[in-house]
Parts: sequence; structure tokens; C-alpha cells
Amino acid sequence: MTLYTVATPIGNLSDITFRAVEILKKVDLIVAEDTRHAGILMRKYNIQTYLESFHAHSGPAKLEKLIEMLRSGKDLALISDAGTPGISDPGFVLIRAAREEGTQVIPIPGPSAFLAALQASGLPTDKFLYLGFLPLKKGRQKLLAELAEEDRTVVFYESPHRILKTLSQIAEIMEDRYITVARELTKIYEEFLSGTAEEILDHFKEKKPKGEFVIILAPKNFKKQK
Repeated sequence: MTLYTVATPIGNLSDITFRAVEILKKVDLIVAEDTRHAGILMRKYNIQTYLESFHAHSGPAKLEKLIEMLRSGKDLALISDAGTPGISDPGFVLIRAAREEGTQVIPIPGPSAFLAALQASGLPTDKFLYLGFLPLKKGRQKLLAELAEEDRTVVFYESPHRILKTLSQIAEIMEDRYITVARELTKIYEEFLSGTAEEILDHFKEKKPKGEFVIILAPKNFKKQK
């Protein structure tokens, strides 16, 4: 009984490893955040393994069903909608439960949106803080104020619906902070923008923001090379 956590493409379907495809073909069940979305990848690589959904709204009964399959000796593969499962992803619940059962959990590494953005940002990567998504309301302003004093690079995700608000808040709290915003990573309209939050905010006021965003804040004392 093994639970494989399999990283899948964040956009470009070619960004999957040979090992990942091999594992997805050989396991007894693939546990996917969205089976319809996963089906696109399955058809691309002729993976005929049965799909079962597990997402943020899955209840205890679904979790117990999957754990029971592992107990019975089945091998399962966990995938998210995009990227590495368990990272800002509801699959964490299954991973934790499997480990508590004593199940072997084997990671199959691959794409991750925040790492892809970070590696191409030009900002320091020797020390960084990953935050997932910021709080929607409570504690958001306080957290941003704390990040203004951060001496590490800070990376977090943002949705197209909140990106303008978030950039406005960063501009207000960290007026001159250098940042990089990445969107639509590995896709046709992939875009990296760097500058102050106000400069990037002006860009998206003229061009409606679309896609998923990664925001990277430079360390407090970062000086852009000329």
C-alpha cells in the first residue's frame, strides 16, 4: 500500500516527467482534485487508470474510503489541478491521514508555480518565505505590515479577482518595495512584470488581469542592479 503524490503540469502539458506518467498508469486509483480537469491530462498520455475526486468539500466519508483502499493494499496516486499536490492544496488532508496510518508516501516531484516564478524572478533565492494565499480579510493588513520588515524574499499566490486590491495594499504599505508579478506560467500568455507595486498596478488598470498570479516581494533592503 503506497500513496504517491504526483506533481502535474501547471499549464503546458509537456511539463510532466516520464516517472509521473509511469506511476499514474500503474496505480490502482488516481485521486484528483477535479476529475474533469484531470481527464485532459489522462487523455493526452493515454492513462486509463480510474479517477476518484477529492477536494476541499470532500467529507470524512470520502477520506475514510480512500484510507480503507490503502489499508486493503491498493496503491493510490494523488494529483492536484496543477502543480505539486499538498502545497496550498486540499490533498494535504489525505497525505496527513495516510502517514498517520503508517502508509508509505512517495513524492514524485515536478512543477510548482511558486518555484517556477521564484527561479525566474531575479530576486534572491537563498532565503525565502512561502505563504500560499494571504488571508482574505482578517489579519491581512497586519501581515502585510509585518512583511514590510522581512529580510527574506516573500512568495505568495493571488487570484485575478483580488490582484488589484493586493497591489494597492502593497503600494500603500511598501511604497518603494521592488516586486515581481508572474502570471499564466508555462502558458501562451505567460508574463513577468517587475517594479514597484504602483507601477504594476498601473499596468493592470489598463489591461484586465487574467489567470493565476504569483507575487514575489524583494527583501526589505534589496537594491536592484543597474
